[in-house]
Amino acid sequence: MMSFLRLINNLSFFFGTFVYHKNEEMNTQKIGWIGLGNMGIPMAEQLIKADYAVTVYNRSKDKEAVLKEMGASIAETPKDLVAATDVVIVMVTDDVAIEQVFKGDDGLFSAENAGKIIINMSTVSPSISKEMAALCQDKGSIYLDAPVSGSVKQAETGQLVIMVGGDETAFNEVKPILEKMGKMAVRLGEAGVGNVAKLAINSLLALYTQGLAETVVFANQQGIKTEDLLNLINNGAIANVFTKIKGYVIVADNYKPAFALKHIVKDLNLAKAIGLDLPLAKTARNTFEAAAANYGEEDLIAVIKQLKA
Repeated sequence: MMSFLRLINNLSFFFGTFVYHKNEEMNTQKIGWIGLGNMGIPMAEQLIKADYAVTVYNRSKDKEAVLKEMGASIAETPKDLVAATDVVIVMVTDDVAIEQVFKGDDGLFSAENAGKIIINMSTVSPSISKEMAALCQDKGSIYLDAPVSGSVKQAETGQLVIMVGGDETAFNEVKPILEKMGKMAVRLGEAGVGNVAKLAINSLLALYTQGLAETVVFANQQGIKTEDLLNLINNGAIANVFTKIKGYVIVADNYKPAFALKHIVKDLNLAKAIGLDLPLAKTARNTFEAAAANYGEEDLIAVIKQLKA
């Protein structure tokens, strides 16, 4: 019996060691991260916690400090970053920032790119993804567009939904990386398709947001307290996580941005540019554009202030 127990213990040690080395092998890819905004920092943290070697670059150098403390290396430029890594992830604001990151004097394309996989997780236009995918191909690298659905809380807990466009083989290679940041990573088609899906989802987000704001304003006008209304909604058939989160923001009167209102305006205009011109989308775009002048830096549910004005 004792010999059998020793055998079991030895097997347990062996399999434990095997699992450790297997995980270590999976995480040998060196990852570069560009863009440390509200979403970029917690997403990059997930990769560091998963024992990937991460190098970061951000224009505002103070934002690099928290990741450096966690063990990340710091690159002075995107050019330096791509030279030191195998997979590069970009999470920046818009098409203009993408142009600079890729095509600037010290951008990604100013260094050797052959064999690299570049994942653009920003919410940008499908057209710029198609352009960057073609340029990457010319340079021997592979481009994936992989925007995310979810906000800061989901980024902090690795529960994002990631929608991907681009080469299927490359997607399968980096899927373990994506799954450290999200609960789901799905390839939808060729380059740019991930961006289309994200714009569709964010258009629905705008409709949800305006609908919730209008419902609260209407109820308040009729003498119903916001807290009482939200209690009914959140316990009824139309309850959802979004209403609970944004309802709390309204009640707390704290519009610190998890997703800034100005960004939903950008996304609605990107969606319009590729053909979204339906009645509800038009209305939402007009409302958020009007609100952006005063509340653009606040959370998107700050649109309620515009509706109350």
